Amino acid sequence: MKIQNNIEKKLLSHFNPQHLEVINESSMHNVPVGSESHFKVVIVTPMFAGERLIKRHRAVNSVLKEELANDIHALALHTYTQEEWHSLFGEYPTSPNCLGGSKKAS
Repeated sequence: MKIQNNIEKKLLSHFNPQHLEVINESSMHNVPVGSESHFKVVIVTPMFAGERLIKRHRAVNSVLKEELANDIHALALHTYTQEEWHSLFGEYPTSPNCLGGSKKAS
C-alpha cells in the first residue's frame, strides 16, 4: 500500500479535500496479486470551484507526476466541488471490468 498511501498523502496535503477516496483497482486487471498499478481517485474540494474538468484533472496529475511517471499504469479521476458531490448524493461511477490486453493472452 506504499503507492496508495503516497497518493493519499500528496492529495490531502495539496488539495485539503472535504472527501478523498483512493481506491486500488489493480485486482480488476491482469496484474500480479498485490500490485499497485491501477487507481481510482474520488476527490471533493472547493479548489475545483469554477474550474473545467480538464483543469481539475491536470491539477491532480501535476501533483502525482512522479507516481504517474514511475508507478501508476492507470488513474481514473472523479473530481468534484462539494455542491456537485452533494447533487450526486455522494455516489461516483463504477469502473468497468478489465477487458484484458495481456501479452500472455492468446
